[in-house]
Order: sequence, then C-alpha cells, then structure tokens
Amino acid sequence: MANPSLLILAGDGIGPEVMTEVKKIIAWFGDKRGVHFDVSEDLVGGCAYDQHGTPLHDKTMARAMEVDAVLLGAVGGPKYDNLDFSVKPERGLLRLRKEMDLFSNLRPAQCFDALADFSSLKKDIIAGLDIMIVRELTSGVYFGEPRGIFPDNEGGRVGINTQRYTTNEIRRVARSAFELAKRRNNKVHSMEKANVMESGILWREEVQWVHDNEYPEVELHHMYADNGAMQLVRWPKQFDVIVTDNLFGDVLSDTAAMLTGSLGMLPSASLGAPQANGRPKALYEPVHGSAPDIAGQGKANPIACILSFAMALRYSFDMGDEATRVEKAIEKVLADGARTADLMDKEGGTPISTTQMGDVIIAALDASL
Repeated sequence: MANPSLLILAGDGIGPEVMTEVKKIIAWFGDKRGVHFDVSEDLVGGCAYDQHGTPLHDKTMARAMEVDAVLLGAVGGPKYDNLDFSVKPERGLLRLRKEMDLFSNLRPAQCFDALADFSSLKKDIIAGLDIMIVRELTSGVYFGEPRGIFPDNEGGRVGINTQRYTTNEIRRVARSAFELAKRRNNKVHSMEKANVMESGILWREEVQWVHDNEYPEVELHHMYADNGAMQLVRWPKQFDVIVTDNLFGDVLSDTAAMLTGSLGMLPSASLGAPQANGRPKALYEPVHGSAPDIAGQGKANPIACILSFAMALRYSFDMGDEATRVEKAIEKVLADGARTADLMDKEGGTPISTTQMGDVIIAALDASL
C-alpha cells in the first residue's frame, strides 16, 4: 500500500517553528516505528501572499484536495493588517475549509495532570478533564444569506446576519459527534437555543432523529447553549462530547480551551466526508494562532501542533495506539517538569526552547519503546 500522504502548510509567525518539531516526530515514526509518510510542503497565509499575491495558490488548493491530510501551522501577522479583506492571510485558511467541505471541527480540551494548576478554575474541578467539542464549521450564521449592512428607513443602518441550517447539515455533524462518542465514553450533549430560535428547534429535532434512528446506544442530552457555557465553568467533567452549531461552537470551544490554562496546548481537527479510500478530508492545526510577538525567538510551545499530528494519526490514519504513544510522551515530559515559557508558574525557573521541547518529547518516545 502507498504511504499516507501529508501536506504541511507551516504558514506565518510561529508556524514554521512549531512545525519543525512536528517534522521531527514524523521522521521518528519512520525511523523507529517503520511508519512512513509521503510529506510535501507549501505556503499558506501571509507567506503565500508575499510569494504569489494570494493567501492560497490554486496549485496548493489542488494539492490539499489530493492528499490524505493537511497539517497547518498558523496564518497572519501585523504585516498584513492593511491588506484588502479578500487577500488577508486568514482567507487562505477559510478557503481550505470551504473547498474541502470540512464541516466537522473537533476541539479537544484535555487537562494534563501536571498543568492542572494553570487553569483559572480550582484544581479539583479541572484535573483529569478530557472533553471534545464538535462544532459545525461550514454553515450557520457565519455563512447564511442575506447578510450585510444596509440603510434602514429611519436614516440609519441595519446589520443583518442569517442563521440557516438544513437537515443534511445538521445530521452529518451529528453523526460525526456520535461516532466520536462511540470511541470515547458513549455520551453526547447537543447544545442550541431551541427556546428562542427556529434553527435551534430544527437542530434539536434532527440530532434526536439521528440518535433514534442510527445511534440509539449512545446517551444523548439536549442543553441550551447559554446553560452549556455556564456548566462548562461550573463542572466541565460532566461532559464528554458536545455537538453544536457554528456560532455557539465558536464561543463554547474557546471557553473550553481556556479551562486547560494555555492555548499552546490545544490541537484541533476539521473533518469532511470520507473519500474513496475511506479517509475523511481533513485539516489539522493548533488553536494558538501565529503569535507574531514571539515569532523567531524559540519561545513557542510546539505541543499543540504535535498533538494536532496525533489527531491526524487517530482520525485520518486509524493509528490510535500511535496517537496515544505521542500523547503519553507529552504527558511524561510535562510530569517531569519540562516547560516552555507559556507554561512557567509564578515561582519562575528557566523555560526551555521550542527545539528543546521537541527534543525531550522525542526522548520520551524513545523511552516508550
């Protein structure tokens, strides 16, 4: 069989730095586990604009459609703030999501024991947290028509955005959540605002339909999204998989992200429909963004990007055991006290560099053998 194919788009800011450490992990799998990937690299975001005058070249987009998975670093930076909206670095990422039809965004929020004190919540509330938010990514209020700013009848203006969902859009992301739950603890919470929004009523009814007709063995709970936000900071460990729409998913996933204490620890996956080989269209990326204030200084935490690769192992390549190996290696180095600058506690100490963190994770992978 052909090797799995990966397209690496390191992007801007700290993207190339953290991606360098991921490439070490990929090489380790080839050298030590006999797991080889066909890796190609290209540009996205500001660096693509500098080279091609567009944040994503058509040839890069075509390559992204061909490979088994895309691994992205970060896009954007102050250098590009004054560009026209149509060519801002973020448009490259949005184009990838749209044309690959990546409708299911997976945002895990996991608290490693060694970092439980970094959360703003009490340790007993956050220790051992491991939840997954599934956000619908390609529809809803961010894409619905009509939208825009228009003159009103009173000499002012009116801003309009339309929340719109179809049966198919809801059912396919619900299936994604139920499939994840079957791999985890068999429990899904669906969050919407069915009390005040017709789209919320439809969301609740369609998620219930998928449950009753296709996944009756999975425990399903419905919850209003505002109550869900409150419950996330009251007792987050009551949840396992949360499925919600684009708008509420944006808010709830960022809320859950900060429960863990550092954006430098958080990966994500955006998945589409299965291809002919059974693998989904897929893009994996850290949550932290390009962090231009520390770019090039060796201060960036590569763990979120490495964990994004671990998600690729699990969800694109069906290598769950190897994904767990990576996660356990990270857990070990954190337990041993390895810290990049974002993970330093109030007592101080000397942080290790981006490269050093990659090296100690490689050492922990070696020890796992």
